[in-house]
Amino acid sequence: MTELLYGDDPEPSDRFPAGPLYVPVRPGPSGCAARLFRTPLGDRTAVGFTSERRLTATLGPDQAWIRLAAPALRALTAPLGITTVTVDPQFTAPAPAPVTAVTSTSPASAPAPALRSA
Repeated sequence: MTELLYGDDPEPSDRFPAGPLYVPVRPGPSGCAARLFRTPLGDRTAVGFTSERRLTATLGPDQAWIRLAAPALRALTAPLGITTVTVDPQFTAPAPAPVTAVTSTSPASAPAPALRSA
């Protein structure tokens, strides 16, 4: 079987999961509006979660949401110039590793700086 290229496929495959996403919303003048966020680099992005549990774990149990398929979310945010949909983001960094006390002032004995996973 030959693999379809994006130009040949009427509905190209996307990288995120099939099925509707749980999209956080906020009250708007005409009902509700999708909440938009910023990436660590400052670009605007739409956000969707693969389960209600993931949404509430990240944004809290009081966060309102709607179900939208990823292509519908893209179509909704495209007029705003937003082309990115982030699926299952984590908005908080992991807790930093504890730092041990250094008893010697020699540079060779100083602990290496702790790294955080991205």
